[in-house]
Amino acid sequence: MTGCIVGWAHTPFGRFDTETVESLIVRVASEAVAHAGLEAADIDEIYLGHFNGGFSQQDFTAGLVLQADPAFRFKPATRVENACATGSAAVHQGLKAIAAGKARFVLVVGVEQMTTTPGPEIGRNLLKASYLPEDGDTPAGFAGVFGKIAHGYFQRHGDQSDALAAIAAKNHRNGVANPFAQMRKDLGYDFCRAESEKNPFVAGPLKRTDCSLVSDGAAALVLTDPQTALRMKRAVAFRAAQHVQDFLPMSKRDILKFEGCKVAWERARAEAGVDLDDLSFVETHDCFTIAELIEYEAMGLAPEGEGARAILEGWTEIGGPLPVNPSGGLKAKGHPIGATGVSMHVLTAMQLAGEAGDMQVKDATVGGIFNMGGAAVANYVSILERIK
Repeated sequence: MTGCIVGWAHTPFGRFDTETVESLIVRVASEAVAHAGLEAADIDEIYLGHFNGGFSQQDFTAGLVLQADPAFRFKPATRVENACATGSAAVHQGLKAIAAGKARFVLVVGVEQMTTTPGPEIGRNLLKASYLPEDGDTPAGFAGVFGKIAHGYFQRHGDQSDALAAIAAKNHRNGVANPFAQMRKDLGYDFCRAESEKNPFVAGPLKRTDCSLVSDGAAALVLTDPQTALRMKRAVAFRAAQHVQDFLPMSKRDILKFEGCKVAWERARAEAGVDLDDLSFVETHDCFTIAELIEYEAMGLAPEGEGARAILEGWTEIGGPLPVNPSGGLKAKGHPIGATGVSMHVLTAMQLAGEAGDMQVKDATVGGIFNMGGAAVANYVSILERIK
């Protein structure tokens, strides 16, 4: 065990014109420390996950965490960034500080405010997470990048429109039970499957319902060592935490295999000493439905080219052998870039602590997380288990 989560906080995700990056940070930082039963003075180190990339005029945001409490003054605070995996990057840095004995309690915050940015600029900002010499002129921005991935997958393995619609419908259905989700509406399979005025094609074979939401929001958690955690109210331990970085240019790899995701899962399972069958559920990075489909194969749930079976045969539904995205995923919950990875860890900890409310997976004991930056470039897998 590399560390434990002992407290957390999570804002709703959505469009919040009255919030700022600062107000979101302050809110979750204060709530997470209180949830852990601590005071700000108890925190030894702070990590902030904030992609920004042009979304916020205020940069140098690590210092904003200190706005939550004067007792944070003079604590080391560092901003961490790794594209859409920024939140998990911050979590993993916190774990390293714990493991190195440099800190007893670490506060990790993830935040992004995207919706105050004009639409075309949002697209340009997100495209910065791709390799610009190759993809900088891609129509439809980052959605266009995944549209090309979907098109290539369809060419190699056949039309997967039914599977993509089923993934979207599943995640929206799950999101109804998530009080933090941006879209709490069961859209239904038929709506997600059919092209319509409200669900047009956006990029290649991807429709609007295949794309995650532009969001504002924040999440935070408190980490400590296992020995300390066992003396606290709750303790959700990391049985594994793995990070695999792959080439940025898609031309240097087979983009339809998400090989970095595959290696990260293999290393995490080996570190944790578990198989997929031992997992109660997985929160995976469904920035686009084609990503979740390929991730089924990369995590070892289905053979290459057969990921559709996992959704069409009900394997990843709540009540199935391995529920995937019981929170609704990025698809329903929203995807405020810097907050996403922290959110995935918070929601997984909630499930394992039996505090997930209406979205609770029955008898959840071990949870897996996959958060990626770019098109399977930064790949983070965590495996969590409640120990108290």
